[in-house]
Amino acid sequence: MVAIRFCRIAIFLCAPAPKRFPTHRPAMAADISKIRNIGIIAHIDAGKTTVTERMLYLSGAKHRVGRVDHGTTDTDDDPEEQERGITIFSACVKYAWGDYNINLLDTPGHVDFTAEVERCLRVLDGAVVVFSAREGVEAQSETVWRQADRYEVPRIVFINKMDREGASFETVFNDIGPRLGGRPVAVELPVGEGPAHVDNPFRGVIDLVDMKLLQFDPETEGKQITETDLPEELADDAAIWREQMLEAVYELSEEAMGLAMEDKEVPRDVILAALRKGCLDRTIQPVFCGSALHGIGVQPLMTGVGNFLPSPLDRPAVEGHDPKKPDKTLSRNPDPKEPFCGLVFKILPAKTGDNYWIRIYSGELKQNSRVQCPNRDKKENVAQIWQIHASKKERDGQVDSVGAGDICCVIGPRFAITGDTVCDTKETIELPSIKFAETVLSMAIEPESTADRKKLEETLDMLRRQDPTFRAVDNEEIGQTIISGMGELHLEVIQHRLTRDFGLNVKFYKPRVNYRETIGGNAELVGQCNRVVGSTQMFARLKVKISPTDNPSDPVIVFDRLPPDVGLPNAVRSAAIDEIRDRAEGGGMIAGFPLSGVRIDVLDAEMAEEGSDEVAFRIAAGDAFESGLQAAGPVLLEPVMRVEVTTPEDYMGEIVGDLQQRRAIIASTESRGAMTVITAHAPLKEMFGYSGAVRSLSQGRAGSSMEPYGYQAAPKEDADSFQY
Repeated sequence: MVAIRFCRIAIFLCAPAPKRFPTHRPAMAADISKIRNIGIIAHIDAGKTTVTERMLYLSGAKHRVGRVDHGTTDTDDDPEEQERGITIFSACVKYAWGDYNINLLDTPGHVDFTAEVERCLRVLDGAVVVFSAREGVEAQSETVWRQADRYEVPRIVFINKMDREGASFETVFNDIGPRLGGRPVAVELPVGEGPAHVDNPFRGVIDLVDMKLLQFDPETEGKQITETDLPEELADDAAIWREQMLEAVYELSEEAMGLAMEDKEVPRDVILAALRKGCLDRTIQPVFCGSALHGIGVQPLMTGVGNFLPSPLDRPAVEGHDPKKPDKTLSRNPDPKEPFCGLVFKILPAKTGDNYWIRIYSGELKQNSRVQCPNRDKKENVAQIWQIHASKKERDGQVDSVGAGDICCVIGPRFAITGDTVCDTKETIELPSIKFAETVLSMAIEPESTADRKKLEETLDMLRRQDPTFRAVDNEEIGQTIISGMGELHLEVIQHRLTRDFGLNVKFYKPRVNYRETIGGNAELVGQCNRVVGSTQMFARLKVKISPTDNPSDPVIVFDRLPPDVGLPNAVRSAAIDEIRDRAEGGGMIAGFPLSGVRIDVLDAEMAEEGSDEVAFRIAAGDAFESGLQAAGPVLLEPVMRVEVTTPEDYMGEIVGDLQQRRAIIASTESRGAMTVITAHAPLKEMFGYSGAVRSLSQGRAGSSMEPYGYQAAPKEDADSFQY
């Protein structure tokens, strides 16, 4: 164990910040190894935006600390965000910290806006996961963690709100492993927990690498740090946690293990290098702690971003395919000398030209140049390049070029959409796009007057470009437009934007659930065509087997199992298979809702010498599809939500009873400190207005969150309410 030495307290209230916590450097580093593209991800209300705001202030990028509850933060600059006090749209800010040039994306925590997290994680190199020290690992914490796993994003952890009532560093730390599948390694330890009036309030952090006590001056909003040796009463706990950290270091570094075997001190640089390696390999997650609201612990976190999270050079080369030869795999390294390649991950419509946010993976993007968009097979103009601040172009931030590894805003493109690749016109490559979840809720809208109709169409088109999870489809039969989104809040925000931001006179109707359809059993039958058209006898028979898949959310799959000796010409064979696929895309038999969870095997065919052409087999395929669905038993599917309610135990009975009345199945209940967490699976149809209901049941003391869980068979009366 490292011997802990005690010395005279040194206070740096007027001196510069220690070298480990550098001051702002206005000059931006051009070295790619010093770039950090990071995201702040967390459950709603964990403090992401406050962490971002504090980072901007401490880095010198702004001179006053904004407050979420005052609507004065840089990244929550939309009126809807300021009014609700939550992040709705992802925002990008840049700042310098020491030698590092940081591109930071602040993301929403509400499940309705999880697509904003998806698009950001697609282009980021690392992430800071924020947990509330009181609420701990929550439902949306799990969602964003899984998203980071999917994109293989290394991450560090910040346990925020250590000065809140009921805060517990150890509880949150111990939950990360079993609930998220992570391996947290503490590099800091809080001194005390909770607000000032408790016996042992939160008042600083212990740096376990250097075994120092760090205290943050409230008069300077946390800018000035007091660094001292550990007092005796904190030494034992710190030594235990440091030993846990070193155990992880020994596993990651042969050099550290060798020094430990020789009973020698492990140098600071060796510890940091081992922790960095483990973080980049995603085998560990270094854990920091503090209170972003009061500026405690944020500077070490900022230093940790540079020490542990990857630069573009630490990430694998991006891979895509040759647009002209889809089977040919291509790759691009983060090298300015390679051909240019980037990904459009966000579009902000504007009257002066849409703002395209692009992550540059290789080469250099220059102003007044031409690039290729292989997804649309179009050439695009790059008229202007800007640095981004929040959701706007940075003032005086227009630049001539941007190099590999950076993020920028481009004005000029017209055809590309979110998820599209832009690349060199001669050395083309198409990167994997961004996949977004399907919408679960719809609402009918219609303009009050004919004059508003054209403006509504233009506005909806603009919103579709901005938000890839927003859908708007005209229904000519009822003269209304059906808009679809990810939940009640999502549609409510769209509704407010249409009326308040764009001044449209629009009628809104009650939201409705986005059902799906599937089948309840197996069926095997023959579809046929036996018609006389003019003087021609058309004949075709097609034998199919239709069966449900294990997961009702799976897409429809069609297999060509026709035997080789069936004798169908390739064109006729393809026409029959294509007809079944087209029919499947058209929806089910109950009410035309999207079809899912169905497998169709085409088993056999019969044809005549004459009249068995493509048209005949399309008719037979259509007959087989409709007859097969009917024989297998159409089933209406309703979306189910995973609901998590955090409540004092006193209200648990009322909340469980209310959930059961909503047809919810209680999956689990567990205690987290003084609160009880109820996890349930409930039909979306029954959960409208639930956030208000749960507050009413608990006198405002309980909170809830929801995320899509899957689909299940809807009650018979719901299916009967739709006309065949």
